[in-house]
Amino acid sequence: MTTKKVNTDELIAEIIRGIEDVKGEDIQLLDLREIENTVCDYFIICSGSSNTQVKAISGSVQKIVSKSLKDKPWHIEGEINAEWVLMDYVNVVVHIFQKQVREFYDIESLWGDATITSISANN
Repeated sequence: MTTKKVNTDELIAEIIRGIEDVKGEDIQLLDLREIENTVCDYFIICSGSSNTQVKAISGSVQKIVSKSLKDKPWHIEGEINAEWVLMDYVNVVVHIFQKQVREFYDIESLWGDATITSISANN
């Protein structure tokens, strides 16, 4: 981990680039800063079509963020079964879901007070 503080906007941009590089779908950015008692400032949520793709998205995000910003997640959960991988970059938490698991948990509705921005793929 670097001692230099990573700019949150740069981190978000690099995470999204990592998701798009391996064709992650339905990318949503949830701004949680106006909500009281949240654990982070932003959620980035995306979907993959299989556990293989979910793992690939997670790996791509880690590789791109590490290479460009010299940063790594503080914590990662869910990589073994890869139905829902959570990557905690402290200010930004990334949720990578298989589509049916994302529909079941429906995090966007749980955080309905957040400002949600849909990210369109640059493909």
